[in-house]
Amino acid sequence: MPQLTSNYLPPFLFRSGHFATIYSGIVRSVNGVVQKRERMVLSDGDFLDLDWSDSPTPTQKLVILLHGLEGDALRPYITGSAKILNQNGYDTCAVNYRGCSGEPNITYRSYHSGATEDLIEVVDHILNTRNYTEIYLKGFSLGGNLLLKYLGEGNNVPKQLKGAVAVSVPCNLHDSCKQLLSPKNILYAIRFKGNLLEKLRQKQQLFPNKITDSDIKKIKTLKDFDDIYTSRAHGFKDALDYYQKSSSLQFLPTIQVPSLIINAKNDSFLGKECYPFTATENNPSLYLETPTFGGHVGFWGKNNITYTEKRALDFFDSL
Repeated sequence: MPQLTSNYLPPFLFRSGHFATIYSGIVRSVNGVVQKRERMVLSDGDFLDLDWSDSPTPTQKLVILLHGLEGDALRPYITGSAKILNQNGYDTCAVNYRGCSGEPNITYRSYHSGATEDLIEVVDHILNTRNYTEIYLKGFSLGGNLLLKYLGEGNNVPKQLKGAVAVSVPCNLHDSCKQLLSPKNILYAIRFKGNLLEKLRQKQQLFPNKITDSDIKKIKTLKDFDDIYTSRAHGFKDALDYYQKSSSLQFLPTIQVPSLIINAKNDSFLGKECYPFTATENNPSLYLETPTFGGHVGFWGKNNITYTEKRALDFFDSL
């Protein structure tokens, strides 16, 4: 589909990409969402924690929510999404990736931007244990890349899966990594690296023969982390191999489920390769909206309902 025109125009302060990103990630809070946790055992013996929140009235509609790098189901962009969806007749299932629910996972591997095998198991688990006739996906950043890859890489997508929304998506992971390593994003990169290293040290306690102190000392950047841990733990040659094979951009042409991508033009995490104009123009199932403002998962909205939260609801309702 052609690019969609966006009418998103936030107040002056939120037109700064950095302000919007930081406010939404650190300052914003969402109240009134009740989550019930389910522990799901994966086929390799590891686990995922799923946080469910329900519509006040019985429904057969469900949205699976997928967080970003080093996020979790308690982040405001997840609980905010759950709140408006619950209020409008959708149950939600917020997935905490391996090691992201407050407890280390038990295998050497963890999660990454292309780990669709875990998403496949989540979808199958829901279909086998619940009675939903309509299922939708909504993902942010890494989670957006994950869902788009899942939809386009040739999986047996169930008939119940009706649509998807992906927000602030690094469709080209190498391009996004280069942006994160640039001076404009140094504070974000330091924060991400610190969180990842803390988890890696926990992983080292469980697997001392696979992660050495020398390995950890070599990690100076996010790319180093992917070279030393992500690629080795998940079967890639190195970071570049991981980025190439896990980027959703190459899978967009074959997506057949109606999918909306919302990437702000002032998202400092995204380079030009992360705006898939050609892919969306040539695939009638894809919709691309590129608002001038929004930062990285930094969209604002009145009454603490962000633009993308309302936009996703409207998109799902239209299908």
